[in-house]
Amino acid sequence: MPRRKARKKRKPVRYKTIILKVTTRQKRSLERFARSRRSTPNKIIKKAIRPLMENYTNLEINKNTEKINQLKLFDEAIP
Repeated sequence: MPRRKARKKRKPVRYKTIILKVTTRQKRSLERFARSRRSTPNKIIKKAIRPLMENYTNLEINKNTEKINQLKLFDEAIP
């Protein structure tokens, strides 16, 4: 019986840290909301911003090199 090929190891997910500043009242409110939902504040924040982030994963950012106030003298052909 032939041997099975070993699966490749899964590439580990790299996480980045993001720091948010909230007021004391907002923090208390977030903690109470998370406790009422039997969750953590981190999970609540992630769940709230996930739909916003998923729409922009493959977005290409175009930077215009042309100035907005550039004079366009030679765009139209002269008859």
